[in-house]
Parts: sequence; structure tokens; C-alpha cells
Amino acid sequence: MKRPNIDTPPDSTEHYASTVKVALLLGVSVTTVKRWVDDGILPAHKSPGGHRKILLGDVRRLVREGKLPQAVEAIAGIDWGLPEIRTRLDAAIDADDTEQIRGLLLGAYRSGQPIEVLADTVIAPALRRVGWEWVQGSMSVLREHRIMQAFVSALYQLNAPTQPDPNRPVALGAAPEFDHYLLPTLIAKLTLRDGGWNAVNVGPNTPFAALLAAVDEFHPRLVWVSVSHLADPERFLAEYTDFYAALEARGIAVAIGGQSLTQEIRSRMRYTSFGDGCVQLAAFAKALHNRTPVPKRGRPIGKKPE
Repeated sequence: MKRPNIDTPPDSTEHYASTVKVALLLGVSVTTVKRWVDDGILPAHKSPGGHRKILLGDVRRLVREGKLPQAVEAIAGIDWGLPEIRTRLDAAIDADDTEQIRGLLLGAYRSGQPIEVLADTVIAPALRRVGWEWVQGSMSVLREHRIMQAFVSALYQLNAPTQPDPNRPVALGAAPEFDHYLLPTLIAKLTLRDGGWNAVNVGPNTPFAALLAAVDEFHPRLVWVSVSHLADPERFLAEYTDFYAALEARGIAVAIGGQSLTQEIRSRMRYTSFGDGCVQLAAFAKALHNRTPVPKRGRPIGKKPE
């Protein structure tokens, strides 16, 4: 029997799969999948009929980490290595091909590239290039907006809502007031979600008072603050100082990042972790919440499941 493709679009209604389908996807036995569920390797939810349902996003994550057999079938003719992705993305930007931009980002992620690696080595350089060309006047505002919307559309699709897992810790974050950049908070949420967290993105332009109210509602273990623009650094520092003190009193870790957090600004801040990119955020999140060990593989890939 031909294995079905795991690469179901995240915005479809098919977020969950049975143990039988997961076994077919991975080329292992149903017994092996059930053992992974029983061992806590694969989080599962019970349907009203009492059947195990597994979130496909969890399966994709373990595949990307190399902890499960490869399930994503290669798209014909495309090398999903980072150099090839960067080359193709540059060409798509040059051609103003927004569908190609969106398709490359989705395909690269689904092929197994971790979002934090894509963010730091593919997405960030591409966005810097777009911003520079706009500043230099070689790219119109309209074209810059179209390209940015393609990036935003892809990341919104990857961030499609899923059922929270009560066994995962909660991470919550936002960009501060007057910071209207969408992409950094979307990428941070996806990085943390793939790292085994229930990630809640409050979004850009969020006053610290509103973010603290969200903290009291969701009770996170980790809060991230992404700062891409500072309209008033002194006001930001004063409000952040009070915000950090409130989180410290609640025993909550604080991760900060963003292009506007210069060394001078950071020297006046208190925080648990700072990162120049998403790779550092992913590493810090892993240190706080280390997931279950590598599962036993069971039957080799290629053999028919039981």
C-alpha cells in the first residue's frame, strides 16, 4: 500500500490522525505508534468514542528532529537544502512572485527545516534585503508590501490554530506598544510551538499592562518580548522594568530579542535570556522544557505496518 503524504496543509480541518494513519505515514506498525503514545513520546487525545487521535504537527516535529522515520515525501525537482532555498527565494523576490515566495517558505518548513533555522538563515536575510532595497529606493512601497504579505501569509498558515495540549507548558509573548512588526512574534510562536510549548502570541503593538493581563490569564512559564522598533526608548525601559519585576515575582522566565535591543539598551534591562535570533530562543526554551527521550524506532521504514 502506498503511504499517504503527511504534508496536509495546516489550515485544513485534518489536524489530527488516527494511530493507523500515523503508522502508514511513518512506515511502522500500529503497535509501535501506540507504544510511543503510551510512553509519552507522541501526545494523543481521546475522541468521544475513546480512540487515540494524534496531532499531525507533533508527528512533523519529531520527524524534523530526526526522532521518527522520515515522513515527508520530497517535492519532485526541489532540493530543500538551505543554500538552494536562499537562491530560489532571492529569485522569487526579484520576480515579484509572491506565490513562489509563499510556496518556498511552506515547502522548506514541511521538508524538515526547523523554523528557527529558516528564520535566522533564510527569512531574516531576505527581509533585510527587501528593507534595504526599499530604503535605497530600488523597490517601491507597493512591491515591498506585496512581498512582506507573502511572508506573513506563509507564517500565518504555519501558525494555524491547534488544540492546546495540557501536558505542555505555556509560553506567551508579544511586541511592545508602537512596535507594529508582525513577523517576529509569528516566528517566535512557531519556534516555541515546535519546541513542545503551548505558545500564545498576543501580537504586535501590545502595551505592557495588556501583556501582564494576558500573563495572569494564561499563566505561562515563559514570556518572550520581541522588540523590532522603539519609538521612545526611555518610556520602554521604564515600563519594561516594572513588567519584569511583576514576572520575577511570579517566577516566570523572560526571553527578549529583536533588532532594536542594542547593547546599550540591554545593559539597562533585566532578563532571563537574550537572543540575536530564533536559534537562541529555541535553545533556551529547550533548557526550560526538555521533551521526552528519543523513541525506539520499531519496524524499519519500507516494511508494511501490521
